[in-house]
Parts: sequence; C-alpha cells; structure tokens
Amino acid sequence: MARIVTLKRNSDFQRLYANGAATAFPLLVVYTGKNIDGCVRFGITVSTKIGNAVERNHCRRVIKSAFLELAPEIKEGTDLVFVARAKTKAAGTTEVAKVMRAALQKAGVLK
Repeated sequence: MARIVTLKRNSDFQRLYANGAATAFPLLVVYTGKNIDGCVRFGITVSTKIGNAVERNHCRRVIKSAFLELAPEIKEGTDLVFVARAKTKAAGTTEVAKVMRAALQKAGVLK
C-alpha cells in the first residue's frame, strides 16, 4: 500500500481545482490529479455553507473514514481533493464510501 499524506498547502488545492479532473455526485465532488512523490495525497474541503463547525467536522470525519477504507485500492502517485456537498452531512460512512468508490472508478484512479 502506498503512503498516505494529507494535503495542507493552498497551492496544492488550487492546482487540483484548476488542472485536475473533477467528478461530481450529489454527496461529493472529487478532484483528481497526478503527483511525482509516488504516494497518495488527499485533502478535504467543507464550505461554511454546509453548516456550523460541528456539522462541518462531522462531514470531514465521514469523508476521511470512507477514504481510509478505499485507500489501499488507489494508485500510487495520485492527488485527491474531496469537496463535501449539502447532502453529505446527512449521509453515513457507508453511503459516502459507495459514492466515493463510484467517483474514483469514474476518474480511473482505482487499481
């Protein structure tokens, strides 16, 4: 399994927004791109439109949990940014994992 690293720099997020391939679903938007580090890097974005801090953090936890289930199946050298949508706060981890799997398959980043 590839090493998993969290994206933290704004420039990494902006690069994926501008140049990455976007896959949108009602629960989630996934931006994908390549990196030269040979590891899987991911970031999660939740807008203040989703709700207060408690609801936003809940969305982050659900998305991160779903991602960690699918992480062993993701190709090395991939950057991912997950953007939560309004319906994400009512969804559970299994539902988000199903949508995430479909988005990652559509983007072609699963092994």
